[in-house]
Amino acid sequence: MQQADESLGVVRHTRIERGLPTTRMMPDVKRKRVLVTGGAGFVGSHLVDRLMLMGHDVIVLDSFLTGNKSSLSQWVGHPSFELLRHDVVEPLLIEVDQIFHLACPASPRHYQANQIKTIKTCFQGTLNMLGLAKRTKARFLLASTSEVYGDPAVTPQPETYAGNVSCTGPRACYDEGKRVAETLTYGYLYQDGVDVRVARIFNTYGPRMHPQDGRVVSNFVLQALRGEPLTLYGDGSQTRSFCFVHDLIDGLIALMNADVHSPVNLGSHFEFSVKQLAELVRDVVARVREEDGDEGRQRLKVIYEALPTHDPRQRRPDTRRAAALLGWAPRWGLQQGLEEMVRYYKERMREGTI
Repeated sequence: MQQADESLGVVRHTRIERGLPTTRMMPDVKRKRVLVTGGAGFVGSHLVDRLMLMGHDVIVLDSFLTGNKSSLSQWVGHPSFELLRHDVVEPLLIEVDQIFHLACPASPRHYQANQIKTIKTCFQGTLNMLGLAKRTKARFLLASTSEVYGDPAVTPQPETYAGNVSCTGPRACYDEGKRVAETLTYGYLYQDGVDVRVARIFNTYGPRMHPQDGRVVSNFVLQALRGEPLTLYGDGSQTRSFCFVHDLIDGLIALMNADVHSPVNLGSHFEFSVKQLAELVRDVVARVREEDGDEGRQRLKVIYEALPTHDPRQRRPDTRRAAALLGWAPRWGLQQGLEEMVRYYKERMREGTI
């Protein structure tokens, strides 16, 4: 079913008969054929949602090592959606206009489980996708990470900061893997003129985070919902800046569509200690329970464990470049985003899928 929207000058395409989400029908001259590697992952699946709703043709590539097919189930059967089981360390022949290269385990628990695989994904996977971008003349965006800064000696971290990274530590497979992925990306820009973008993504949270990925926000939310003690590493004074996933997707799309080749930090500039986060999660979970008619506030205990090796003490982005070049800034507050995440996990627990 199609319906005209003269005020926007577009046609909206509604798949009522199949129960699929409503998407915008873009004119052919504006619609892109977009490849999202790692598109079944936490950030990737949200990016796919947004690109589909905008009206693009989207191809998702994922090995499903950490990705989840259910995060994309709403698009199965849509004529603008394709899903490929494929590992980026293997070459791919396909025709595309844009490549969002997100494929790589992002949580310490997952990327340390197979360190050689992580390094291969960062290097060989990025090499393959850059080769595809060169052949098809596609625009390429690398999802890099704040981990390229290591345990920073300056705060906030600007894009010009070279970092304080160990090449032999337990996190090196990811930290150094992403650093060499950036080097490859700029090699293709300087040598072959590939149209590249680099997003340095800081701590991101929201619905669809893997419940067992070991990251602090998902850990706290699940522990609080289960009434378990909250586990803090170190004394809880280490700080992070937490960006809600919808804000990050805004930034990724803005960067892809901007004429910007330099690295750009994407993250929240509001800094919280891990201990403050634990207290806020406890309060948000209690309020959601009360609103839903469940048991009220519980005084949850806190357990302290040793700080992991090379775990950064501070993490906060300097986002002035993103503001100046992209007009981008986060809009979601931490409490507002946590409420969305708590309700998501609460529903999954009710279903028995967590």
